[in-house]
Amino acid sequence: MYALSYGRLTSAAMDPIEKKPLFHYMPGSQVLSISTAGCTFACQFCQNFEISQRRKVEEGYTRPEDVVRMALSADADGITGTYNEPTTQIEYLIDVMKGARRAGLFTTWVSDGYMTPDAVEALAPHLDAITVDFKGNANEQFYRKYIYVPSPAPIFEAIEELHRRHVHVEVTNLVVPVPEGSDPSDVRKMAEFILDLQGDDATFHLLAFHPDYKMLNVPPTPRETLLKMYHIALDVGIKYVYIGNMWDDKYETTYCPGCRAPLVVRHIFGVKRNVLNGDRCPHCGARVPIVI
Repeated sequence: MYALSYGRLTSAAMDPIEKKPLFHYMPGSQVLSISTAGCTFACQFCQNFEISQRRKVEEGYTRPEDVVRMALSADADGITGTYNEPTTQIEYLIDVMKGARRAGLFTTWVSDGYMTPDAVEALAPHLDAITVDFKGNANEQFYRKYIYVPSPAPIFEAIEELHRRHVHVEVTNLVVPVPEGSDPSDVRKMAEFILDLQGDDATFHLLAFHPDYKMLNVPPTPRETLLKMYHIALDVGIKYVYIGNMWDDKYETTYCPGCRAPLVVRHIFGVKRNVLNGDRCPHCGARVPIVI
């Protein structure tokens, strides 16, 4: 069997790592982001549907070593599989990541997390960090109705396996303002799972939905909905909760878990100020679980 998308890049661009979003891994770094076509999901709201829902790849071939060369020439700090689902090009990305490691670059993914234990086993030795993107508060009915996936259960299993294999994992959740996608009790369950798995080092991003693809009739996520879920996650005990796509520095900033001083101040997809001393707060010395 051959992967017909192997090395057929649909896009390659430099991004701040905060765009992934990865807030607790190498803040302020730049990554070369690459994609091919296809996805394991059929999200009716996909913002990259032009490439994720394509079934034919006609782009020219790019060798793995050429991707590494591109990253080095652009002064990238790492390489990321993103824009479409990276598992659709896992064979290619593993070859890219092996070369990236040899060149001193770190490796990250942005994924829906819908992968088998065998896929995690193959991937984990070559991957430094991953953003796992839930949709609709991981509600099963939402996944069936809007994504055409029977259950999000394999995603939770993959996160556990990635964490066990020492891959840095940050969880995001796209809050979609439909009944199946915005139930507060579902966010509480997600937050409890993340806290039980990762403890005080857990990181949880809540993302605002905006209309796209086949869901243009659904409005953006209300600010009050996001804030409600933000406080639910804090109440569960997660110390590092962020809100994305709302463009409010307050909810994108990392605060010291000890003295609550702002340590990494972000704006949209960039770092405005970073006063961390290694992984320590310069004011009270408390440890902050950010990989530098």
